[in-house]
Amino acid sequence: MAAELPRPNPALKRLERLVGTWVLEGRTLDSPNNNIRGRVIIDWLPGRFFLRQQGELWVMGFKFYGLEIVGYDPATKIFPSYVYSNVGETPGRYYWDVQGDMVAHWTDGAKYTGRFDRDGNVLSGGWRPDAGAQSTPQNTYDANMTRIK
Repeated sequence: MAAELPRPNPALKRLERLVGTWVLEGRTLDSPNNNIRGRVIIDWLPGRFFLRQQGELWVMGFKFYGLEIVGYDPATKIFPSYVYSNVGETPGRYYWDVQGDMVAHWTDGAKYTGRFDRDGNVLSGGWRPDAGAQSTPQNTYDANMTRIK
């Protein structure tokens, strides 16, 4: 008799709304025009214990590549993640929370707050630095993500 395999925590279902292929457009707050664009693919790793987000983001002409792996911590009831990118030697530590239409994504020094539209195919929001943190183009911008697939 084979041992029963573990099952993903039911809380992970809250991330399902993020799954898809998305295009992103936005602007830093000092710009009257869009100067941020990108493409992100979000999917489940086999077993559905972890969500993978990979993408490219152009901010004012600079291209960022990233891979993020998101899990679930039942002790804190949030979704910790690590981001691996072309702008650092060590992975960045991030956190997620999805409650209904609201999405929060944060790291030390900055937080994204967004909201899904009625259909769930547009996520609009922005990144802001924490109080006392320096504002940069990477942590102070508004953007819309539109699901294309």
